[in-house]
Amino acid sequence: MKINKILFSAAIAASALTMTATHAGNSTNTALTSALGGVVGAAIGNQVGGQTGAMIGSAIGGGAGAAAASNKRDRNGAIIGGALGGAGGYTVGKNMAGTNGGYIGAALGSAGGSALGKKVSEDRRYDDRYDSRYDDRYDRRYNSRGYRTNNYSYNDRNYRKDNGRHLGWYKNGKR
Repeated sequence: MKINKILFSAAIAASALTMTATHAGNSTNTALTSALGGVVGAAIGNQVGGQTGAMIGSAIGGGAGAAAASNKRDRNGAIIGGALGGAGGYTVGKNMAGTNGGYIGAALGSAGGSALGKKVSEDRRYDDRYDSRYDDRYDRRYNSRGYRTNNYSYNDRNYRKDNGRHLGWYKNGKR
C-alpha cells in the first residue's frame, strides 16, 4: 500500500511539474524530469532492494528522466550527470535526514547533475566548433613532419570527384 501512495504522489507531482514547465527552457525540463525520475527510481529501488536498491534506482531514474527530456546532442552528458547526481544526492540525503531526505537528495542531485551535464555538453560542442573554425586553421598548414601542406581533397586517394586534370568517372557532368 505504501508503494501505491508513493507512485500516486509521484504521478501527481509529475503532472504538476509538467504543467508549470510547459513554457520553460529545455534545461529546466531536463532538470525537472530527471528529478522526478530520481525520486521515483529511489522509491521503487527502496521497496525492492533497500538502501542499495534505492541508490541504484535513483541513478537509473535520474538518468532515464534526463534522457527523456534532453535533446539528441546533449543526451549523453545529461544522462551521466543525472545518474551520478541522483546516486550521490540520495546517499547524502539519506545520511543527513533518513529516507525522506534521501528522496529529496535524489531529486536535487538528479536535477542539478542533469542540468550541469547538459550545459557541459553544450559548451564542449560550442568549443569544438569554435576551435575548428579559428584556432585550427594555423595548425592545419603543417603536417606531422613539419612540412607545409594544403587541405585540398583531390590529394586524398579516396577523393572521387573531377579536379579538372584527368578524364575520370565524373567528367562532363556525370554524377
